[in-house]
Amino acid sequence: MDDAFEDLVDRIYEAAAIPDLWAATLSAIARFGEGAGALLFTSQGTEFRSIASPEIEEIVEAFLAGGWAARNDRPARLFARQHAGFLTDLDVYTRAELDANPLFTEFLRPRGLGWGTASAIAVPSGEQIVIDVERAYADGPVPASVVKRLDTLRPHLARAATMSARLRLQAVQVAADALDLVGLPAAVLGRQGQVLAMNGGAEALLGGALREGRRVALADPRADRLLGTAVEALAAGALAAARSIPMPGLAERAPAVAHLLPVRRSARDLFATASAILVVTPVAHGLLPGLSVLEGLFDLTAAEARVARSIANCRTVEQIAAESGTSPQTVRSQLKGVMAKTGVSRQAELVGLLAGAALPRL
Repeated sequence: MDDAFEDLVDRIYEAAAIPDLWAATLSAIARFGEGAGALLFTSQGTEFRSIASPEIEEIVEAFLAGGWAARNDRPARLFARQHAGFLTDLDVYTRAELDANPLFTEFLRPRGLGWGTASAIAVPSGEQIVIDVERAYADGPVPASVVKRLDTLRPHLARAATMSARLRLQAVQVAADALDLVGLPAAVLGRQGQVLAMNGGAEALLGGALREGRRVALADPRADRLLGTAVEALAAGALAAARSIPMPGLAERAPAVAHLLPVRRSARDLFATASAILVVTPVAHGLLPGLSVLEGLFDLTAAEARVARSIANCRTVEQIAAESGTSPQTVRSQLKGVMAKTGVSRQAELVGLLAGAALPRL
């Protein structure tokens, strides 16, 4: 092989270790495969992530924004073939199917694309990865010579994909262990709620209990149902804010509050494939948390935290209003916000929750 090929192989392995290099590497792969651009995408369950070369980045953004990913049966056809190499569109579709497929007729061809070759790679972490080289429609179907050329890259792409997946999982475990060092028992969860990593503190509090699919199972049935509801929202992409789940004490374990925190924006740089972090905060029985702790535990405003603590101290709405210089209506409104955020429906349950002794009714 020539120096240019060896350089491209080196770039593929570098990108596996440094994901920021993938966009430029995909451009090089596209040139190598005589394409207009290249795309790498991974999926696991309903989670879908992609990186595109700059040449087709806007097209890929339009593809995702338009909901075409859900209508794209290319990956399924690729994986069904179980072929350890590149396949062209004409390998997985007939010409009649291509001409009748809206993905091609309504999306790709109007944007100057419409011919492609791709390789499907399944990695041990459970992810499905596709490397796709898109070709200009005006250039005609992908020639066999180009497929043969791209096949020389395929073993390196497969190894790089596997290496990248393992590195991401190692990074997740390191991040979880780092939280343990600062006293935060934590588990890092994927999009479907599966545990990617769990530190020692979380294992001690949760008992290492995992159900089928490596999902956390809480000992208390009501707490477990609350967690299940939050995980369902996570899987559907609807977990917009943190969820706090009270966990009653057991004979061998103090009461605690589990917080499911969605991972967003730059936090993904630290937690890689993670979609959420489950942090467990033990609660000292009979001791009411301070105002700042209440704000942090349940995402309360300062006023809501004061009302919550006052209610837990057996103060009435009228007493709280008089002490704070506000009206009873204002206090009731703040109390309503507290109960919504903590998931309780009665003041008695709120008192029990803050004392770490009770759960909301479902």
